[in-house]
Amino acid sequence: MSAPDYPDYVARNIENWTDANAQFTDERAEQAWMADAITWGVWHAPESELCALPDVVGKDVVELGCGTAYLGAQLKRLAGAARVVGVDPTPAQLATARRCEEKFQLGLELVEGIGENVPLPDLSFDLAISEYGASIWADPRKWIPEAARLLRPGGHLVFLRNATISVLTMDLEGATESLQRPQRDLYKLTWEDTGETEFHPPAGALFDILGESGFVVERLIEVYAPDEATTHEYYKYVTADWAKQWPAEEIWRARLQSRSS
Repeated sequence: MSAPDYPDYVARNIENWTDANAQFTDERAEQAWMADAITWGVWHAPESELCALPDVVGKDVVELGCGTAYLGAQLKRLAGAARVVGVDPTPAQLATARRCEEKFQLGLELVEGIGENVPLPDLSFDLAISEYGASIWADPRKWIPEAARLLRPGGHLVFLRNATISVLTMDLEGATESLQRPQRDLYKLTWEDTGETEFHPPAGALFDILGESGFVVERLIEVYAPDEATTHEYYKYVTADWAKQWPAEEIWRARLQSRSS
């Protein structure tokens, strides 16, 4: 599938990610590559506390929607993954990731592609992972079966996304304390201000999609801001005060039990 054959929402999303990458400088990307611990999301929730990941020592990992590939770098350097392949459709973000790889020489492989159609062979990985990548910007009825295709039997899928309550309450300024949209129509959401398309199926629908793809959900972790948190300097769509009361993010971990036909 070449870029012109991507789904119609991808081109606009790539434009936004290109702009975002210009703000996420190489220096910041390098700092994230060299973090001293694996953390999750806006609030940098420690993996040491959440325990969202399976054992990745010696395992093969694919990151779907890797951006600048800092999470993949951390899995390689801190968690002992044997092989990490990052997949992303945005050339600017992959260019930043390649500059970081050239500097740190971790052995990450980087591939241009979308989560809905990954240009990698079947049965190649033990873990598929996404932190605000394919997890919200790729169609889950396509990217989750793709993750299943890429995984070996017993492999894991771990992904972080916005919690449903945060999307239900979010206006163009950020999360509020009142409902802004119906949950029934939440699956595909295009923001009026940016034209960016995201996918936010509620938990019930997501359980069905995972099950249809052969996955069994092992954990669903709701992530709150810690007591000492302050609102992020860049990701201001949810304030620390809001996220101390309601989960702004959630992490799903599922194991591939069987392969869909």
